[in-house]
Amino acid sequence: MNNIIVNHDNIMGTIWLIGWLFSIGYLKLSFWRGVLAIIIWPYYIGAKYHKSN
Repeated sequence: MNNIIVNHDNIMGTIWLIGWLFSIGYLKLSFWRGVLAIIIWPYYIGAKYHKSN
């Protein structure tokens, strides 16, 4: 009998988490805005970019 082992080594989740944590620090978000940024992360990046221009 053959055993099949499926292993998914995906680094994209880790990269996303690092980017999210970096964004919270870079944008100086409070805790609750940081939690909200999980859902609407691109909004905060865009708002910061347009505010600085």
